[in-house]
Order: sequence, then C-alpha cells, then structure tokens
Amino acid sequence: MDDGNRHYVYFNAMSIPVNLVFMNTSGQRLRDHLDRHGISYAEFAKRMGVDPQHVNNWFKRGVPKARIFEVADELKIDPRELAEGTPQAPADKARPGISNEVTPLEPLHPWDSNTPLDPDEVEVPLYKEVEIAAGSGRTAVRAIEGRKLRFSYATLRQAGVDPANAFCATVSGDSMAPLINHGATIGVDRGTTNIIDGEIYALEHDGMLRVKTLHRLPGGAIRLRSFNSEEFPDEIYTPEQIAEQRIAVLGWVFWWSVLRSRRGPTVAR
Repeated sequence: MDDGNRHYVYFNAMSIPVNLVFMNTSGQRLRDHLDRHGISYAEFAKRMGVDPQHVNNWFKRGVPKARIFEVADELKIDPRELAEGTPQAPADKARPGISNEVTPLEPLHPWDSNTPLDPDEVEVPLYKEVEIAAGSGRTAVRAIEGRKLRFSYATLRQAGVDPANAFCATVSGDSMAPLINHGATIGVDRGTTNIIDGEIYALEHDGMLRVKTLHRLPGGAIRLRSFNSEEFPDEIYTPEQIAEQRIAVLGWVFWWSVLRSRRGPTVAR
C-alpha cells in the first residue's frame, strides 16, 4: 500500500505470505507425500494428535492454514511447498522475472509520547521482562513506560485485532527459529487467549515471556510446542502445574518481524 511516502507491508497471521487460492490443493499434496513415503494415514493422524477423520478432511478441503507450519515441520518439508506447491527458491538462484536485488526494510523503532501520530496510525505498547524487586531475580512481563510502536489501523483490522488489545514484545531465544528468530518483535492480541490447537501464543511463565505453539490436552492440561522441536522438546503442564508455575496466556501472536542481525550465543528458552 502506498500512502504518500509511507509504505505498509501486510502479513497474514503466520507472517509469511500464503496464496489462499491454492490452499485447497494442499490436501492432495499431503496425501501424495504420505503415499510416496509409505506413511499410513492412521500413523500420520496419531503423530499429529488428531483423529483419522481430521486427516481425511484435510485431504478433501486442504490443510488448515493454522496448521500448515506444524504439518510441514512434522514431515520435514517446506511449508510453502505444502501450501502452494512452490518450494522456496534458493537464495543464490534468481527466479524467472524476479530480481535478486533485496530491498532493505527499516527496523521497527520505539516511539515516545511526544512523537505525533498520523490519523491512520495507533500506538501499541512495548512489553518486556522486568525485575519486580531489586536483587530478587524474579521477573514479570510489564509494559515499558513511554516505549511504543506504531501500527496502521488497516493492519490491525486485517488481522482482526482491536487496537486496545494489541501490544508488542521482543522474542529471546531460538526455540521458535527459524520461523520467529531471536530478537524478533512480535505483535500480540490480548483479546484472544482461548487456545486454538496449533496457533502461536505469547505466555507469561513464572515471570518469563515465552512464545509457543499451544495444544489443549484432556483434563485441562496444555502442551507447549516449539517450532525448533529438535532442540526444544514438547512441554506438557497439568492444571496444577499451570497454577503452581503461574502460566498465563497473554494473547495470540498475530504478527512478527523477520529482520535478522549477527549475534553471539544466547541462553535458550
């Protein structure tokens, strides 16, 4: 969108453009992959934690958008190839008719209360982990006073997010890489805390800010799943553990940045 000298880039909920016109053909690609690799439909359903009927529905209607990345991760394939049938082109090879030149994007900048807003913009607070008592080592997720990011109303409307419920935060650690990298800024909708299996949420876990894919389990338990599942195995918490460890869903992650920078080793979360 070109509005004067400003340019807004819109992303879907997974922050990767997916051509929805081809979404209904993903079921056939899923079936072909399972057949080609000798994976039974019942076995795949068990691995995904769903009934076999769900898999049959995916064959007919396409893999749900919210589960494209989870299914692709389970099968070790490119999510774009599953969704659209077009694997991501290698970075060192030009695609026909498309320039290899990369247009640099400016990073998101915090704004203070003195920065004027344009009529079509809204301020979104920036959250982080803060120490709640000097020297105690205990933290809590709190808004940083005077630090905000700007979003256009159109961006939030497209994501179905009430501006009053939106906040941003910075991701720490590699558990969601390479989907959401260390240092990425995420947008969170506090108005959506009900868990939809396979969606990505921001959590407060005993004062720690975490970002995970969530799944409901029988008896009120939940499963936390990392995109980088090889290094970060699933975590399962019972209702008693949820209360004891003060695990709270802060909101649904509707957007994230994809800028990268050089860095040294970090403490994994």
